[in-house]
Amino acid sequence: MTDSMRTISVCLVAALGLSAGSTANESPAVPKVLDLFQRLQSAERQKAMKKPGERVKFRFSEAEVNEYAAHALRTTPRPGLQSLIVRISRNDYYSFQAVIDFDAVENWRPGTIPALLKPVLSGKKAVALDYTIQAQDGMVKPLLEKASFENIPLPSIFVEKLIEIVAARQPEHYDTTKPVPLPFGLRKVWTGDKVVMGEN
Repeated sequence: MTDSMRTISVCLVAALGLSAGSTANESPAVPKVLDLFQRLQSAERQKAMKKPGERVKFRFSEAEVNEYAAHALRTTPRPGLQSLIVRISRNDYYSFQAVIDFDAVENWRPGTIPALLKPVLSGKKAVALDYTIQAQDGMVKPLLEKASFENIPLPSIFVEKLIEIVAARQPEHYDTTKPVPLPFGLRKVWTGDKVVMGEN
């Protein structure tokens, strides 16, 4: 993994988890996130050498998460994912607005889009996803609360399959059917009102 944080349909997985390249002419959030990655990687290297690793804590605002996610998608486009906006609430609740290329998903795995939904779920469309995401003891446990397209509820089984397919097409080949480990020795991530915090 380069400068990326592996997390998927979670704020950390999906937004901060996107790898990014150059930081020239970017928001101050970008170097702040990349600095976190470096500090976490350094702490992991120290632990690997049997030395006390640095205690790393972070706090990012909702705006910083979205600025970094936009930068990451510009510098390292993700197959099937056109854009991502995250809303962060208390009690580990995240709302995502993701623009997904449904034609690409259907090409990758024909029959994924139910026949009834094909007339509306084609091309690049925005889908709203609400998750409760517990990230502790080094693992991410997402629970899909609801999903919709233009205020039309989408079946959970369909949405989970859709996320599984898009995740598998990423360079990291995420497998969302299994627990997702937090990267770089992170042990816990939690939310407040429009803020996400974590520590190794």
